[in-house]
Amino acid sequence: MRKSDYSELEEILGYKFKDRSLLDTAFTHKSFANESTEKAYSYERFEFLGDAILEFVTSKELFLEYPEKTEGELTKLRASLVCEYTLSQITKNLGFGDYLYLSHGEEITGGKNRPSILCDLFESVLGAIYLDGGLEEAEKYIKKFLLSDIESKSTFYDAKSILQEYAQGNGLKLDYRLISTQGPEHNRVYRVVARLQGEEYEEGTGPTKKMAEQVAAHETINRLGIE
Repeated sequence: MRKSDYSELEEILGYKFKDRSLLDTAFTHKSFANESTEKAYSYERFEFLGDAILEFVTSKELFLEYPEKTEGELTKLRASLVCEYTLSQITKNLGFGDYLYLSHGEEITGGKNRPSILCDLFESVLGAIYLDGGLEEAEKYIKKFLLSDIESKSTFYDAKSILQEYAQGNGLKLDYRLISTQGPEHNRVYRVVARLQGEEYEEGTGPTKKMAEQVAAHETINRLGIE
């Protein structure tokens, strides 16, 4: 059964949809669409549209905000903002997973909390807002949830380097311990923990060991208050 009341979500977004069926599509994973007895479309086309809008708006805002940065620096900063980790953390905090339509198989394997899917939802909802309210409303969404507190979000891209510099500066050995590897080969989830001088700090998960280590490093930086 499709949701008909998105009032709470609209309040969080700060935008009221004229056509709420767009949200139904924005939250429909392909696994649900493929198994549904009703006619249902997955969010993939909305995600495609949202991805293009996100890159354009983020590029424009960074260009205007940082006139002193080079093309390479702007590209690096944009990459840290629109990466899977950053976008999935935003949608996780906003509770987007609660509105997600998944097949039973995807749901029981933790699809509602999977970073790759949560990342998709940021872009699919962006696409829905654009289709319903135009570019101005889409820009408001991006500015409100992604482009606020840029400096904090941007540390993710360099998290491992920042933590390594901190460790070296304090004479500490930094390493990452693999805790577990779960899921089939095409959908692996790695879980690691960052360690300083053998003491375990924060954990991170990701589709690759490198991404999991980056998440763990970022969380450790936040815990230690490293700038």
